[in-house]
Formats: sequence, structure tokens, C-alpha cells
Amino acid sequence: MTTITAELKKPSKKSKKALVRGMMDNVMEQFNSAADQINLHPNIRKILSITNNEIIVNFPVKMDNGEVEIFTGYRVQHNNALGPYKGGLRYHPTVDIDAARALAMWMTWKTSLAGLPYGGGKGGIKLDPTKYSKGELERITRRFTFALADNIGPEHDIPAPDVNTNSQTMAWIADTYMSTRPPAERTANQHVVTGKPDGSGGLEGRDRATGYGVYLSIKFWAEKNNKSLNGKKFIVQGFGNVGYWAAHFLEKDGAKLVAVQDAYGSIQNQKGIKVEDLFKYSKINDGSIVDFPNAKPVDKNQFFTLDCDICIPAALGNQITADNAPNIKARLIAEGANGPTNVEGEKILLDRGITIIPDILCNSGGVVGSYFEWLQNRNGELWQLNEVMEKLDKKMKESFDKVFDYSKNEGVDMRTAAFCIAIERIEKAYIQRGIFP
Repeated sequence: MTTITAELKKPSKKSKKALVRGMMDNVMEQFNSAADQINLHPNIRKILSITNNEIIVNFPVKMDNGEVEIFTGYRVQHNNALGPYKGGLRYHPTVDIDAARALAMWMTWKTSLAGLPYGGGKGGIKLDPTKYSKGELERITRRFTFALADNIGPEHDIPAPDVNTNSQTMAWIADTYMSTRPPAERTANQHVVTGKPDGSGGLEGRDRATGYGVYLSIKFWAEKNNKSLNGKKFIVQGFGNVGYWAAHFLEKDGAKLVAVQDAYGSIQNQKGIKVEDLFKYSKINDGSIVDFPNAKPVDKNQFFTLDCDICIPAALGNQITADNAPNIKARLIAEGANGPTNVEGEKILLDRGITIIPDILCNSGGVVGSYFEWLQNRNGELWQLNEVMEKLDKKMKESFDKVFDYSKNEGVDMRTAAFCIAIERIEKAYIQRGIFP
């Protein structure tokens, strides 16, 4: 182990570099803008501008054919002033140290804004999971966990699912981590990860928490603006866990899904696409929405320009840019993904009067659900689904109201408001505790 201090379709090497470089530029510009807004103490600005720890591990895994492949995994721990590092692990070809840095910083602001006792971390493995069998992915995951060793832990750094990882991935990590502990400590370390299956210490409702949080953010925005969601058209980029559940709950409120884009293609039907029908189709079609019978294909470059009221980017970062922002017809962007709108694209949208519910607020239902799971494991409790959803609703409402009110009172956009609230909470912790030594 060495420790050192979207494109939806598979990107080229050149576009991969541009993607992660853009993400880091975005998060730093967002941070500096908010820091200027609140006159952040210069010393605390220095601390928050860098990561605490950056872990890179290279490890061998035997493939099904007997050959050995070497994989590179990352875990970046940005800040833990408020509590243990918290954030997902993704399996994707774009994963590298720069991407992990940007995502870890966003996690710090997200957990702070939500009022959770967590800091921010992020990581993953650079790979395309579609190229490996389930058995190979299990061995890769377990070997990665072993390589990370004590760099993760239930009171130190708590991973969760992210792009191309799921509850099964978390179950493998938890089992591997607990197996390396002394026998008397094994069951006490179950909360080393969150997002586990229900039968292995997971939280009932955790699967829908992020998407439900996206829906709630849209619902709260509509209520603040005296609007009804009934009849509103929305489009979703990414029809995985986040996109599906957001669409599921929006449809229940009378909104109409009219277009979807995933890694395989784009479809639309202005008369409406039934969410459950599309979900069932994708499940039997290897996760793809392509050739869904009740919709027609759309050029991927035209997706964001389609007629709609609400746009939910729930895939990868840097999807809304200066190239497509001028032609977006939606009046509300609800960021289900992390960093889907770059700085240049956001400026264009704001100038056009389009509202953006920022990622660190909009998709924070996932980390709030993770916090509930962590508490459940820590306290030896079992929470029912209705209890989880009620708690999530209350927590998301508190965060949304704070951001909305700050935005109105200070005359800033919602992202700046969210960042200011998050950074001020961390600044207060440093001021109260001081800097060691």
C-alpha cells in the first residue's frame, strides 16, 4: 500500500482526463466562491482546500481463467472535523486520485449541510465491472478491502455504495473487514460500511433513500413556489437506483416521465413513459432502456434539450456544460448525481433564470439513510420502513428549508447557500476546538 499526501458512454483517455480535471476545478471554484461569501478564516480555508489523507493501493487478483490482474484502488479522506469520514466507493474507468479528491470534498460539504456527525471521503477502483464475472468482482472487492486495512473502520472511515457498486458489494466488504478483526470484535464492526442488504445489517429503505431525497427536494421546491407537480414533465439521465426511485415517487405525485437516458441510449415519449414498465423492461434487458417499446430513440446529444419542466441528471459528473446549457428547456435542475453541472454550465443556467437544487442537498438522502443504518447497527436496533421514511422526510425538510431561506435572505443561488451553510458549520468546529498543537 502506498499513502500519498460524463460522459455516459465509456470515455476516451483524453475525455477521462478532462472529466476528472473539470470536477476538481468545479469543486474548488464552488468552495472558493462560498468561502468568499462568508469571509472564511484564511487558516481554515487553507485546511479545507486540501485533503487529509490520500490512499492508493495496487493489488493482484486471480481471474476465472487463472491469470492475475493488477488493480488500482483509491480512498481519499478529505476532512473529519465533524466526525468519521463518510462516502461511497465506485467501480468505473474514470476513477483516479483526482476524481476521488473532488468527490471526497463534495462529501464533506454534503454531510455537514445535512447536520450529520461525519466528514467526507470517497474512492473506488478503476475498472469496468461489466468485463468481470460476479466471482471476479467478489475477489476484487475482498482484496481491495484487505489492502485498505485499517484505513477504513466504523468509527474512522465508513464506505457506502456509489456508481456500479451495491448492497452486495458492501456485504463483501463488511464480511472481509470483520474477518480480519479479533473474534470478540467482529460483530461490533458491522457498521464499517452502510448500504448493506437487509439481512446483513442493512437499513430497510436504504435502497430508495437517495432517489426519495431527490423527489423530496423537488416536492419542497414546488411547495415553496406554490406549484403542483401534477402534470409536470420530467426527464431523467441515469435510470439506476437514484433515477428510478426519483421517477417512481414523482409519478405517484402526478408528474410525467417523458424521457430517459442511460449508458446505452436515450428514449422519449412526450405522452409519458410508465416508470414501472420501464423498470421491469430494463431488468430483463441487462439494465438497458434501449428499444423500450413505448418510446422512440433520441440522439444522445439532444437529450437535455427535450421539452420538460424538470431535469434530473442522475448519472456521472460534468453532464450539463456550456455546450448544452443554452438549450435546456427545463426550469428546474435537480442534481441526483454528484457534480453533474459544471461551473460554466451553471452560470448560463442561472443567467437564464433556471433553478438548480444542488447535489449536496438534492442527493443527500443517501448519506442520511446511511447515517440511520450506522446508528441502527451501532445501537443494535431494527427500524421499520415507515419510521425510516418519516425520519428521512424530516431531515431533508430541515436541510432544504435552511438552504432555501439562506438563498432568499442573502440573495445567492441555492448552491452557494448550501456551501455557505456547510462550510460555516465546519469553521465553527475549528474555531471552538482550535488547531493542534
